[in-house]
Amino acid sequence: MRYAIVIEKAAANYSAYVPDLPGCVATGTTVAEVEAELREAIAFHLEGLREDGIAIPDGSSQVEYIEVVA
Repeated sequence: MRYAIVIEKAAANYSAYVPDLPGCVATGTTVAEVEAELREAIAFHLEGLREDGIAIPDGSSQVEYIEVVA
């Protein structure tokens, strides 16, 4: 499975979430740490969905960058 993630810099750490898995979030002091924490959070989230008999959503979000002239 493959999911898009969003990592944001906060005041003292990083936070991340998965748009296709509402409520699946993680934090860490570095980008690498938040990515590792989010991998675990995704696995835990998917396990919970399976246990509850809820269909696992496909990763359908797209991530693109655009350039803007300021």
